[in-house]
Amino acid sequence: MTLVDSGIADLLIIGGGINGTGIARDAAGRGLKAIMVERSDLASATSSASTKLIHGGLRYLEYYEFRLVREALSEREVLLAAAPHIIWPLRFVLPHDKSLRPAWMIRIGLFLYDHLGGRKLLPPSKRVSLSRPPYSSGLKAGIHEIGFEYSDCWVNDARMVVLNAIDARERGAQILTRTSCISARREGGIWVAELQAEDGTRRTVRAKALVNATGPWAGEFVSRQLGINEAATLRLVKGSHIIVDRLYEGDHAFILQNADRRIVFTIPYEGKFTLVGTTDVPYEGDPAKVAISGDETQYLCDLVNRYFAKSIAPKDVVWNYSGVRPLFDEGGSESASAVSRDYVLELEDESGKAPLLNIFGGKITTFRRLSEHALQKLKPFFPEARGDWTKGAALPGGDIANANFEAFAAEQARRYPWLMPAHVRRLCRAYGTRISRVIGEARAIGDLGRHFGGDLYEAEVRYLKDQEWAASAEDVLWRRSKLGLHVPAGTADALRAWFTDQGQPARSTAAS
Repeated sequence: MTLVDSGIADLLIIGGGINGTGIARDAAGRGLKAIMVERSDLASATSSASTKLIHGGLRYLEYYEFRLVREALSEREVLLAAAPHIIWPLRFVLPHDKSLRPAWMIRIGLFLYDHLGGRKLLPPSKRVSLSRPPYSSGLKAGIHEIGFEYSDCWVNDARMVVLNAIDARERGAQILTRTSCISARREGGIWVAELQAEDGTRRTVRAKALVNATGPWAGEFVSRQLGINEAATLRLVKGSHIIVDRLYEGDHAFILQNADRRIVFTIPYEGKFTLVGTTDVPYEGDPAKVAISGDETQYLCDLVNRYFAKSIAPKDVVWNYSGVRPLFDEGGSESASAVSRDYVLELEDESGKAPLLNIFGGKITTFRRLSEHALQKLKPFFPEARGDWTKGAALPGGDIANANFEAFAAEQARRYPWLMPAHVRRLCRAYGTRISRVIGEARAIGDLGRHFGGDLYEAEVRYLKDQEWAASAEDVLWRRSKLGLHVPAGTADALRAWFTDQGQPARSTAAS
């Protein structure tokens, strides 16, 4: 795809995380000409390092974040309907510890949680016994007798970013990955930006409006690339997660309270693992170099050992990841956990022309509403733009009949009987109704091309390269999927060689 340098785009969006891709999608659906630029891979930073939840944020009620919680709760079922292949309901169990939070406080919080967001599909909260199956599985006996269960949703966060980018492209947006915005300036009522591709090639683009959706780099982008001294203050907070062998049976998650008043989730992950996180640690370094510390790993292990019979240590961690959350800091809070997860949209314009919209803060659950609010804020500059449209619109692959994933997966298993059932199900989870685009005309396993290990074949890798901007082994194994946890040694090297043969520059696979 070529970029028409002589033309003027409506929006130039910097940042290929969930907010940048969500805004590009929303803008394209309104008929605006949008260009989205990402200096690395899609979802290469914060948006692939979440706890993988579409949730209202039960603990935010303690900080009186009622607007945020209401909006997030209302989005759960909207997003579930839009992408039932990558989002599904999950029950959370909160073991009661009266020394941390009294039962009456938890009941009030859960009552609000059930009723704030207009819940229709997800089941309500209830009290449960932790001494009986399935909730007794894995927990230490006799320590926590009662618990409280409530509903939220699980999401494949990195894939949600990619699906937004695909939808944006198919609606006319240009998605430029591995392309940096070197500088941007206002000139004659238009933004003039210098872009540089990974190979060093530069180009100039012009746009009527600029959107800064660079996440933890938002403040730095305003000062360095735009040369604007005044910018909102962001507090950067590192959140780290560990993955260990499965701690308990059952499809439910636990929400564990700690003496420091923080909470940590344990969530079934990739079939045979448990995801544990997150931490909340102030961060001052380069967000691109974020990594879990030994103290964070020990913190998560200690909390698991307080609740579960199976003791874990840092040596039991099979994988970990960290991300930097950019929180809008209004001051007055010493605790990183108490800083609002709400978002702020800051609009600057010069004499009614060349507006700059800065996106500060936010959470993955509310990306659609954030995107909608961003376009509403820009509406005066684009009176010809169509109105709100994303509520009720499926993401690519999410147009599953009645949002019934299980029926859809069963149908695909019958359609492709020559594939192992687990393989078909994984493809259904990743691609939804677009599974046929991945498999193509194949009629037998040998038709899928080179076998890279596990259930990864060349047909899928080629689809990811051609349709989803994948350009490295890391893109395939750790962002477009989590196959890095399942494939044998040698798969990453084989993928690197394949991408090199396809003309992609060699890149390292960072899997800590």
